[in-house]
Amino acid sequence: FPGPPFTHQQTPRKMVYYGQTSCEQDTERYLDVVKYVFSSYKKEVPLVINTMGWVKGEGLLLLIDIIRLLSPSHIVQMDVYDWKAMAPLTPEYVHLTPGLYTKGKQQAKCKQLGADGGESWKPSEGEGDASAPEYKLLYVHPEFPRAGVAGEARVHSGILRDMSMLGYLGQLQAPDIGAVLPLHSLVPYQVPFSAVALRVIHTDVAPTNIMYAVNASWVGLCRIPDEIRCQTDGPVLLTQTPVCDCLGFGIVRGVDMEKKLYHILTPVPPENLRLVNCLLLGNIAIPNCVLVGQQGVEGEIPYVTSDYNYSI
Repeated sequence: FPGPPFTHQQTPRKMVYYGQTSCEQDTERYLDVVKYVFSSYKKEVPLVINTMGWVKGEGLLLLIDIIRLLSPSHIVQMDVYDWKAMAPLTPEYVHLTPGLYTKGKQQAKCKQLGADGGESWKPSEGEGDASAPEYKLLYVHPEFPRAGVAGEARVHSGILRDMSMLGYLGQLQAPDIGAVLPLHSLVPYQVPFSAVALRVIHTDVAPTNIMYAVNASWVGLCRIPDEIRCQTDGPVLLTQTPVCDCLGFGIVRGVDMEKKLYHILTPVPPENLRLVNCLLLGNIAIPNCVLVGQQGVEGEIPYVTSDYNYSI
């Protein structure tokens, strides 16, 4: 599809909510997520894998792990003008180079005495058996300045992410053209504490503070294979972040502590919501305009403050 992603959103066949904009803090879970999603690929159609732009240091090692894991038939490597820090990802290079979690094929050799009494070098037992990965490298090297320079990539990706989230929330609006309803005028779903497990992905939150973190947050609506067992009347908290199916997203627009209910806005259809039994909260923030640009709010805007101590 031409145009930026937020203009033609589709429901993915398989999705996991990673919950962070960068995988640097948890590369191991990132690889687990890649494995989990890739396991559902049935090879009935070609698959294009758009890798991330982190190709320095551990990012390059992680990319080598992913290449080994996914065994692509072709790799398109787009270089950066006047930057020679990254070697061409030839099959031989990937074969010999250790990744972040995988080992490269060692060129280990052992000494053997030749017929003339001198030392000759031959591959040791078990070395040289494994063949290099078989793929075709298509190497693109631009010849004009500033091609591929990161520059404001982080800012642009943040804007595109906000646009994707706004496009997703747009599904909450009526299909006919008319006035756009502010989110606080839409009726949310009421979800009992006991119906869903809860997990904050990116940081440790004390159980006593968990509802402060969840309220007014963007959450992944997920399905874990385990049955939810509620021991208390409080929220069900997971001790580890699961790698599981994500069926869509929502906003926790309120928490009713008396009735033990989450109030959640989501465009996920009811037949899919019946499968949801886990809410995952990452560090993906609701776009600012959703909070500060809602029409019909008088006085102080909920969840927004300028009276904040930045030394905390």
